[in-house]
Amino acid sequence: MQTTLQDIKLVDIPKIEDRRGNLSVIEKDCVPFDVKRVYYLYDVPSGAYRGGHSHKKLVQFLIALSGSFEVVLKDGKHVERVMLNRPDQGLLIPTGIWRELENFSSGAVCLVLASEVYDEEDYIRNFRTFKSTKRT
Repeated sequence: MQTTLQDIKLVDIPKIEDRRGNLSVIEKDCVPFDVKRVYYLYDVPSGAYRGGHSHKKLVQFLIALSGSFEVVLKDGKHVERVMLNRPDQGLLIPTGIWRELENFSSGAVCLVLASEVYDEEDYIRNFRTFKSTKRT
């Protein structure tokens, strides 16, 4: 789990522009893993946050389908904030990175593509525990 914030990537999703509306397509070239789970966050109340964990195995690709939100990323030594507000851009978060999602705008929708199915054992939900795993 020696990943750092340098391993995080903002990825442009191909966009086909048309006067009738834009279309974006997510295929293998965009997401460097087989997608095994898809979920989305919406109707997040003002002032609430999501996330607050890290993963041992799972890799995620986050997209702001509508509205905006911030992703706070921590690798145990450094902190970075990334604003997601474009449906044609995704944030690739590898294993071993702590993430918190906050400052959701009204109507924001966060789509998450995940490399694994849900497994509670894959989560590190305590930040102290996360930091200790980064030291070993």
